[in-house]
Amino acid sequence: MKDFSGLVGKEVGVGEWMEITQDRVDAFANATDDHQWIHEAGEQAANGPFGGPIAHGFLTLSLLTPLTANIMKPLAEGAVMAINYGLDKVRFITPVRVGSRIRARVVLSEVKPIENGVQVKTETTVEIDGVDRPAAAVESLVRLYG
Repeated sequence: MKDFSGLVGKEVGVGEWMEITQDRVDAFANATDDHQWIHEAGEQAANGPFGGPIAHGFLTLSLLTPLTANIMKPLAEGAVMAINYGLDKVRFITPVRVGSRIRARVVLSEVKPIENGVQVKTETTVEIDGVDRPAAAVESLVRLYG
């Protein structure tokens, strides 16, 4: 496995934009049984506080894997297995309106040796296209074995 401890404290990448569609929000609502009206297309959400339906905060969180895949791939080079180990801190800062595009910006904050690998801590900011404040700020832990 490659030694990338020299990248600690640095931005390691910015992901591609991903559109948040109503179909994706509906599929998440069905999978989690979270059908609160703020997530559903219709008049109630259109007249609500966000001017339309918004994505679930946990949907945004669950998209970290695809949002960061291309960023994390070089770090995981040589690893035989990568495991999500957990989250240290999650904040949902700005609602993500349906039709918005989001992307991830990742800073490597810690690399710690573990048995047969390393534990990587990242600080990921989920940005919303055209919005000053981020959708989310997440500190996550991944264990790379190999």
